Amino acid sequence: MSRPSLTAGAKRLPAGIRCHGGEESEVAVDGRAFRRALNKSDNYNRSGFGYKKEMLERMEQEYTSDVVKTLRENNNEYTWGDVTVMLAESLGFCWGVERAVQMAYEARKQFPDQKIWVTNEIIHNPTVNDKMESMGMSFIETRGDGSKDFSVVADDNVVVLPAFGASLQEVTMFHDKNVQMVDTTCPWVSKVWDTVDKHKRGQFTSVIHGKYAHEETVATASYAGTYIVVKDMKEAHYVCDYILGGKLDGSSGTREEFLQKFAKAVSKGFDPDRDLEKLGIANQTTMLKGETEMIGKLLERTMMQKFGATSVNEHFMSFNTICDATQERQDAMYALVERPMDLMLVVGGLNSSNTSHLQEIAEHKGIASYWVDEPTRIGPGNRIMHKLYYGELKETEGFLPPGPIRIGVTSGASTPDKVVEDVLNAIFAIKKDMAALQPVA
Repeated sequence: MSRPSLTAGAKRLPAGIRCHGGEESEVAVDGRAFRRALNKSDNYNRSGFGYKKEMLERMEQEYTSDVVKTLRENNNEYTWGDVTVMLAESLGFCWGVERAVQMAYEARKQFPDQKIWVTNEIIHNPTVNDKMESMGMSFIETRGDGSKDFSVVADDNVVVLPAFGASLQEVTMFHDKNVQMVDTTCPWVSKVWDTVDKHKRGQFTSVIHGKYAHEETVATASYAGTYIVVKDMKEAHYVCDYILGGKLDGSSGTREEFLQKFAKAVSKGFDPDRDLEKLGIANQTTMLKGETEMIGKLLERTMMQKFGATSVNEHFMSFNTICDATQERQDAMYALVERPMDLMLVVGGLNSSNTSHLQEIAEHKGIASYWVDEPTRIGPGNRIMHKLYYGELKETEGFLPPGPIRIGVTSGASTPDKVVEDVLNAIFAIKKDMAALQPVA
C-alpha cells in the first residue's frame, strides 16, 4: 500500500498570520489563529494515524510491570523478603505522556521509510528515549548555548513535536519548510497557551511560574505577549516587592537590578516600571500545585494593595492551569510521606521537572529519599548514585539498612512501570545478598 505524500497539496497558512525565520527570531504573530490554521494543514497531525489500539498494546508489553501490578492488587503494599514496598496511589505514566509515546510509535509505522526527527526528548525518561532511537528516530542536537541545529531537517523528513510542546517559532519554521509534523503536545500544555493568549489579548503581562529554560516554559512564553518567568515564591516576592516600591519585604532592588536578575526570564523590551501594572498567572504544568496557588494569591494581594480591592479585576487575571495528573501525583506523594518508612525511592528522569517536585516533597518531610532514573544507578554493593532536589548528583554508601525495611516508592509522570520494577529488583538483589552475609545464630 502506498504511503501518503508529505508535500503534495499541502495547505499554506493565511499570509496575515504567517511569520518567517528560525527559532531565535522575534515573531509578531497571532498564536491562536496560527494554531487554528495549522490544524487544517495537510502537513500537520495531532490526532494519530489510526493505529492507537495496536500501539497501546505494544506499549503495554514493553512498559508494564508485574511487580507494580502485584502492589496494585494488594492495596499498594507488598513484602518481598526483607523489603516491604509501599506504592504511591498515583504514579508513573500520565495520560498526556502515554498519548505522546503512542503517537510517536504511530508516526514510525505511518512513515516507515522517512527520516524522523524529534525536536527534543519525546518525554523526560531515558528508557523511552532510548527506545525511540532504537526505532530509527533521531533527536535534534542542542548546542552548548541552548539553541538547536535545525539544519539537519530535510524537506521530506518527519518531525515529532514532544509532549511538552515546541515554540511558535519552531513550528512556524517547520511549516514554512513544508515538513510533515506530528504534534504530541499534551492538551494540558495547550491549555496554558490558551491562558497566556487571553492575557495578551487583555494586555496583561503573563507571570509564568516555571523554569525559564525548561522546554515547556520556552514554548509557553513564545505564545505569550509580555511575560516574566518566576521560579518560586522567593522570586515572586521579589517581583511583588518591586511593584509595591519595596514595601512588601524589602527584597527587591533598582530597575537595573531587576532587569539583571530576570535577564533570561522576561520578554524582549520588558520594563518593570511599565509592565507590572496588569498581571495574569500561568504555570509550567509540572510545578508544585501549592506553590503556583500561593504565587497567584500573592500577586492578587499585591495588586489589591496597590490599586484597591474594587479595581483588582482590572489588574489581575487568574485561570486554573494546573495539570490534573501532576496534582494527583503530588497529592499521592503528600499522603505517602505521612506513613512510617525507612527510605523513599523516587524514580524518574533526572531532567524531569515533575519528578523533581516529588523528590522535593520527600526532602522537605525529612525522609531519606533517593531519586534515580534507572537501575544502573544502584550498586555494585550497597551504594546508590542519586540526585537531590536542588540538583546535586550524589553517591551514598550503605543506603539500605540491615534487616527488614519499609520503602516508599513513587515515579514521575514520564516513567514506565517497568523502570520502577527494574529499580526495585536491584534493591531486592542487594537485600538478598545482605541477608546471606548475616551470621547464623
